[in-house]
Amino acid sequence: MFKSLSKRISAPISKSLRTAQPARAFSVHEHSSVELFSQNGVAVPLGFVATTPQEAFEAAKKIGGETVVKAQVLAGGRGKGHFKNGFQGGVHVAKTPEEARDLASKMIGQTLVTKQTGEAGKECHKVFIVEKKQIVHEYYFAILLDRSSYGPVLVASSFGGMDIEGVAAKDPSAIHKLPIDINKGIQLSDAEHLASELGFKDSNKQAAVDTMMKLYELFIKSDATQIEINPLGETSDGKVLCMDAKLNFDDNATFRQAKLTELIDISQVDPRETEAKKWDLNYIGLDGNIGCLVNGAGLAMATMDIIKMYGGEPANFLDLGGTANEKTICEAFKIVAADPKVNAILVNIFGGIIRCDAVAQGIINAVNQQKLTIPVVVRLQGTNVELGKKLMKDSGIAIFAYDDLKPAASKVVELNNQAIESRK
Repeated sequence: MFKSLSKRISAPISKSLRTAQPARAFSVHEHSSVELFSQNGVAVPLGFVATTPQEAFEAAKKIGGETVVKAQVLAGGRGKGHFKNGFQGGVHVAKTPEEARDLASKMIGQTLVTKQTGEAGKECHKVFIVEKKQIVHEYYFAILLDRSSYGPVLVASSFGGMDIEGVAAKDPSAIHKLPIDINKGIQLSDAEHLASELGFKDSNKQAAVDTMMKLYELFIKSDATQIEINPLGETSDGKVLCMDAKLNFDDNATFRQAKLTELIDISQVDPRETEAKKWDLNYIGLDGNIGCLVNGAGLAMATMDIIKMYGGEPANFLDLGGTANEKTICEAFKIVAADPKVNAILVNIFGGIIRCDAVAQGIINAVNQQKLTIPVVVRLQGTNVELGKKLMKDSGIAIFAYDDLKPAASKVVELNNQAIESRK
């Protein structure tokens, strides 16, 4: 996926966040995406979900002929991934129902590691059994939200079924981008132009156009932030089918997308993220060992950047949000401190909507209630900052307090390094 279009994060920390779940989007499994496509008139291959090897056998038998067995985990790069039991690849072709059952037995209940999951991987609880179609050409097609064009953009290529980022790096001209005026929506001429640019056969061009139009309609009505098809296939029998599907939806639109939220597989979501949502906290777990509690997404990113500048690695992104109070700050500490990798915590608050004294009291409560032994560095500025400082000073708790961010970041990195050295 094109990071520049789909990730709204600053360049210095984009690598750290690359494997994280977006803070304002939720994903659903491929089989759920395919079902949504089918419900909205988008052509897809026949497929069935299986949660046991025997169900995989029955599904393949029902389909008949060769099938594709796909591990259902919320991560890209499944085909090139590996299971921790030693089995290679999360996507395989089965020539018989017996082979589909055997493949499913090596996937279900096992942990799949891909380039997007990190070494922890994600457990596979089910597989998607899909009919194998004879593809004569594979295309790439996606609809994304593009900040630079203030709305949706169609991204497509005649080189599908492969790493699209690699295609873009090797030959940028192979990528077609078509911004859509969200007030007017996609026009028939837009889809026809793109189908021609991609090189669809004349006999299949109308099917390709219809597919693009219907996918855009689904994108808008479902509050999607991304629809990605790789590959969009032209079959030997003259059809245009979505052979794969990846959908992300706007987290802020869940109040009108209740049915979509029912499709979320909680087992695939970091439990810390789930807990954070209960308290209206925006949390993303990362691979570092310096915990961060910040109010405001922009300030949180800047805080992560400066930690990296001083040689540290953030363990998380955490935006307390505008509704933070003593209770939510305490809960935020619980979530951050629960990460066994965290050696030190940096709190960076600019008190405006939330007062600095409320922040200070929340920190004191968290340290006392949880009996935290992890060093805490605090930088406070804003409303009631002097009162906040006094509360922390009088608490008797060992808190490293600073007025400016640079020395605070330097100190938290120093404390983290000390913790690492002490364990050697």
